[in-house]
Amino acid sequence: MFNKILVVCVGNICRSPTGERVLQNLLPNKEVASAGIAAESSRLLDKPADKTAIEIAAENGVNVDNHKAQQLTSELCARYDLILVMEKGHLEALTKISPEARGKAMLFGQWIGQKDIPDPYRQSREAFEYAYKLINESAQAWVKKL
Repeated sequence: MFNKILVVCVGNICRSPTGERVLQNLLPNKEVASAGIAAESSRLLDKPADKTAIEIAAENGVNVDNHKAQQLTSELCARYDLILVMEKGHLEALTKISPEARGKAMLFGQWIGQKDIPDPYRQSREAFEYAYKLINESAQAWVKKL
């Protein structure tokens, strides 16, 4: 059974923190966290979620306040039963960081046609709204599977 879920994107300030909090709301009995493949190299460690991501989430009843970006590590991967990535390319990046975690990694958009959830970072509000819509649809679909 999947009781510990890790949501992964690139910087851990837009998509993965939003996905983390949406899943936490929908699955209150599960442990859900998030991390970024390149949080460290992007100098985003310990940074809060993106302002627009926080606003869009709040408008949808999801609180992303007090988030702090963290780097994906093999130790972090080992602690979780299921790892959900935002894009197909993230599976390869995850495998470089933690080869043994590849077997428990899937797309966040797996059940909505295996869609990638595009990165809205430094894009328009509409890009954030679209990403949120896909994250929410995907999270709802995961709830049915879990």
